[in-house]
Amino acid sequence: MATGIPNKNQDKGLKNSGSIPFSLEYAGKVSIEDILESPPAKLTRVIKVKNALENQLIYGENLRVLRNLLENSDIAGKIGLIYIDPPYATGLGFESRQQAYAYHDFREGADYLEFIRQRLILLKELLADQGSIYVHLDQNMAFPVKILMDEIFGVKNFRNWITRKKCNPKNYTRNQYGNISDYILFYTKTDNYIWNQPFESWTEDKIIKEYQYIEEKTGRRYKKVPIHAPGERKGATGQPWRGMLPPPGKHWQYTPETLEEMDKKGEIYWSSTGNPRRKVYLDQSKGIAVQDIWLEFKDAHNQNIKITGYPTEKNLELLKRIIQASSNPGDLVLDAFVGSGTTVAVAEELKRQWIGIDNSLLAIETTIQRLVKGTQAMGDFVNGNGSLPKKEPLINTNRILKSGLEVYIESESDLEQVTDNQIENWNYLLNFQANLW
Repeated sequence: MATGIPNKNQDKGLKNSGSIPFSLEYAGKVSIEDILESPPAKLTRVIKVKNALENQLIYGENLRVLRNLLENSDIAGKIGLIYIDPPYATGLGFESRQQAYAYHDFREGADYLEFIRQRLILLKELLADQGSIYVHLDQNMAFPVKILMDEIFGVKNFRNWITRKKCNPKNYTRNQYGNISDYILFYTKTDNYIWNQPFESWTEDKIIKEYQYIEEKTGRRYKKVPIHAPGERKGATGQPWRGMLPPPGKHWQYTPETLEEMDKKGEIYWSSTGNPRRKVYLDQSKGIAVQDIWLEFKDAHNQNIKITGYPTEKNLELLKRIIQASSNPGDLVLDAFVGSGTTVAVAEELKRQWIGIDNSLLAIETTIQRLVKGTQAMGDFVNGNGSLPKKEPLINTNRILKSGLEVYIESESDLEQVTDNQIENWNYLLNFQANLW
């Protein structure tokens, strides 16, 4: 694998080219000032579940709701993690497994980009300095949205372009490769962000392949790695050790004094030709560091796991990885396109505080049902799967929501109206047995 070495003699004419600003230009691009001064949603609290960690589930148009949250000093600049899975500019409408309307994804081109941009600008303002944002998209708009995020969050705060395998292989009749991937853009607000490095567990096959050697005296399994790195140095790591200089164009990874201590501890392997290498032991490894291609988190419908029946539902293990890596217990997590409620359900289980927003009545209904009753194996969670009713246990052990919750509805909006009967039913579901937890 080729390793780049910084060029200290960079052409003076290009020296500052990286600092030249650029942006994505299109018709209808609104100024940041106008977005920050846009009218906020008027929210009415309709349900309250009393318990620790007050979470919020909000039925409203997310641009107006985000603008409302910016006026809350307990939230603005305090959100530790944002994950959004917005529409993908597919030109399609989406329904549940029981053909109930979920949402339309009809925006495209500049209209779509401005839709996303305005929300990203507000989300950045809500994000804490130590916070991160993950934006989940497919090939339709991931590339231009990356440029927008560079513009809003700064190129230096781009962390990863994650490629996810979303489904099983397809038998395409079209003359092209099968499309089985989508993408997650990972940005932070600053350089000082929460990061809990995720690791995958070692398998027996990978152990044997990676850690090929066993130390005779201790029985410890280890691998050999170079003790030098690319780039010349004039300090201690560029000086001779045991009469040897680092290879041309490289430097020692450690000072000669540290290398001497490592050798005394038996942590240096010497080849028959006198070439030193460092021993890296398996029992000191936390696992395999997660990389930016994720193959194990296919959509729920493709893995035969428990689902809600809501379209475009994401794998809960995917959200577990993101939430555990980029937040700590007690941190505030926000999803502005809550959908089936995967983000907030996982945040609840991992003891994070959360806010979920959606303008789809089915999404709010599905999320409430999920928080109260959990999920079911490959059935429509909201409407049932046609099977006979089964007896419910006296205590609902499937309940996910065990902390406090406030449900808000945007008043005076153009959204589908929520009836008094729906609110009464939601209140009963959320508050029934809530005091048991």
